[in-house]
This record gives sequence, structure tokens and C-alpha cells, in this order.
Amino acid sequence: MNAQTVDSVREGVLRRMERQANTIRLLIVGAAGVEALLLALALRIADLKNPTHVLIFVTSVLGYTIVALGLVALGAHVSRACNRVVAVLETMAPR
Repeated sequence: MNAQTVDSVREGVLRRMERQANTIRLLIVGAAGVEALLLALALRIADLKNPTHVLIFVTSVLGYTIVALGLVALGAHVSRACNRVVAVLETMAPR
């Protein structure tokens, strides 16, 4: 493979990675919007004077918080891994 072919392959891969990252960001923002609407609806429907409703609401929010923190940690790991791949590709690029 010549250098021009390798460079075009790298550019194509990086372009696809960027497009996929943008799509994922858009999906995450959309999902967060839907979750915010559902949270507002749950707060509106729940009778906060009833201790059982409060207990169910708090435990639900705690469950979602654990899942959200796990997703943030996973996203940070994947971003770090992708940055390492990009760094290696940049060191291989001809000057």
C-alpha cells in the first residue's frame, strides 16, 4: 500500500468515527429530553404527601442515577480509547 492510499483510508475511518460520534451525541440528547419529560410527568402525577409515593420515586431516581453514572464512566473509557487510536494514527501520518 502506498502512503496516499493509507492516508485516504485513515481519513475515511476518522470521518466515519466523527459522524458516528455526532449521531450518538444527538441520540443521547434526545433520550435525555424524553427522560426529563417522563420525570416531570412522574413528579406531576405522584402524591408527594404519600410516603409510599415518595419512597418509590426516590428509589427509582437512585436506580437511574446508578445507571447514568455507569454510562458516563463507559463513555469516558470509550473516548479515551478512541483518543489513543487517533494519537497513534497521527504519529503514523507522514510529515
